[in-house]
Amino acid sequence: MKHLKIAIPVLASLNIDKTVKFYQEKLGFDRLGWKDKNYAVIGRDHVEIHFWKCNNKIHPENTSCYIQVGDVESLYDEMQLAGVVHPNGPLTKQPWGMNEFAILDEDGNMIKFGEFI
Repeated sequence: MKHLKIAIPVLASLNIDKTVKFYQEKLGFDRLGWKDKNYAVIGRDHVEIHFWKCNNKIHPENTSCYIQVGDVESLYDEMQLAGVVHPNGPLTKQPWGMNEFAILDEDGNMIKFGEFI
């Protein structure tokens, strides 16, 4: 029996309302599963991300997650138009076999998106 099914990142947020708005408007997350002042659950396609409220920017600025995607090039174009691509994270073919890029949210969480080459 396989026990592990899916991993869901839980990232820090300095302001849940602002975080949800950013992910909806800039990153295209269109499913809101839950939101209160301390926690949110949002999703896009087959990915879900949870956010917990924190009061210290050290948490999001030192947190990241990796999401494997299909058609990374068109997603990269979408994120460039949204103005969220990390300055040091352009689309790059990596020696470990991934074509990937990185974005930063408003709190400083980094998300890397990658596709197998």
